[in-house]
Amino acid sequence: MPSRASFVLFAIASFAACGGGARYVGGEFRDGDVRFTVQPPSGWRAISVASANDLAWSQDDSGAVLQIDGDCDPSLDIPLVALTNHLLVGFTEREIVEQTLVEIDGREALRTHVVAKLDGVPRELLLHVMKKNGCTYDFALVAPPGERFAQARASYDVVLQSFETR
Repeated sequence: MPSRASFVLFAIASFAACGGGARYVGGEFRDGDVRFTVQPPSGWRAISVASANDLAWSQDDSGAVLQIDGDCDPSLDIPLVALTNHLLVGFTEREIVEQTLVEIDGREALRTHVVAKLDGVPRELLLHVMKKNGCTYDFALVAPPGERFAQARASYDVVLQSFETR
């Protein structure tokens, strides 16, 4: 499963992490101007995808992957819908189940629940995109659809609730 998880994360990552200086210690992530705290999901294992995301975890029981990525470039003012669509590159037969505005860390975020296929394999995705203080953050949960997605979603929700920019 690690190679599948790696491919999925690569397909959904919207921004490359800044070079070499990334650190995640004690729940705090730092990489250049990207700084945030987040509680890692309990029972998930950290995975690495070179230059594709800031943090990622995999849950073997559900076949799910969860990722967080941040990029700071105040000159880019891209709408949340366009940023979300970028996360869906590579997915086919996309069906948006729900798209709504929610709040993460005191800011408006676009939440998009999607059912799609990746290389013909059905996947269920929950994506969140937000902008704060010149930075863009995206969050993604990708899992097999149905019960395995629902099982992984509880952990994803905890991670989102714990997220705070620094």
